[in-house]
Amino acid sequence: MSATVSTATPADEPALAALWKRCFDSPHLAALHALDPDRHRHTFVARNDEGEGIDAVVVYVPRLIRDADGTPRRVGGIGSVATRPEARGQGLVRRLLVAAERTMTAEQCAWSLLFTGTPGVYRSSGWQEFASGYTEGTLATSSAPEAFPVRAATARDAVEVAALHHAYNARRPLSSLRAPEDWAVRVPAWYGALEESLVARDPVSGALTGWIVARHAGDCVEVREFAGAEACLGALFAAVGSRAAAAGLNRARVRIPVTPGVRAALPVLLADAGQVTEHVGMARPLHATAESVRATVTAPGAVHWYGDCF
Repeated sequence: MSATVSTATPADEPALAALWKRCFDSPHLAALHALDPDRHRHTFVARNDEGEGIDAVVVYVPRLIRDADGTPRRVGGIGSVATRPEARGQGLVRRLLVAAERTMTAEQCAWSLLFTGTPGVYRSSGWQEFASGYTEGTLATSSAPEAFPVRAATARDAVEVAALHHAYNARRPLSSLRAPEDWAVRVPAWYGALEESLVARDPVSGALTGWIVARHAGDCVEVREFAGAEACLGALFAAVGSRAAAAGLNRARVRIPVTPGVRAALPVLLADAGQVTEHVGMARPLHATAESVRATVTAPGAVHWYGDCF
């Protein structure tokens, strides 16, 4: 069996959607793919020469991501990688990554970023793992006094939430700049509707002062993003914990960089807290030096929020 590598065409979209549906439980991938107006020349496919359609796909997603100094750089995200089960083991993804690397370099990407549970597929093509971490422990049974009123977010909060996110991440290494279309499509694809998150408001002015996203994952509630004044984290953590306990969960995981303010609030959510290190992120220098890329992915406070996934 042989395959030809090329870029995608508009006519390939039904076949791509079918391949992603077969390989992933992620019905939103086609909508994310449509965010890029240049998606067809950023989508690399292996076409089966025996007329069986598309065997594999790799998508390059151009993003603006802050470097170690907080300066936005063009970065090539790699995502929506899929291979037909019958075509695996032929090195197709490796061939597609070569094509993607050439285009990312030609389009002046400083470096490339991806997240995976199978690093061996990418290591031989020049991507290297970097460490990230989260805090996990038993769900606390006590709650903090609600100095900041907490409620479910509403669609009317969208502008304030986006402003909180922008301010909280204004200089944060590894964080993506979100455009309006990201808030409209990408963030809801990974987090659900805005109404599924929580906001805290200042008790005096009524201004929105914090936003938190928490989702259930097995027996665990996972905090996937926060933005705002860390003074309101205790109230938000208390609300997350009470909702998790009511749902019968007994553990919590927090994917927020640990600052003094975050550390002070963690006991509200976690009865015990342990740091866990993982290596799911991978980076590959293109125009940037290896040293500058390593400085970005290992910088204090660096985080690529789940809601910015490719």
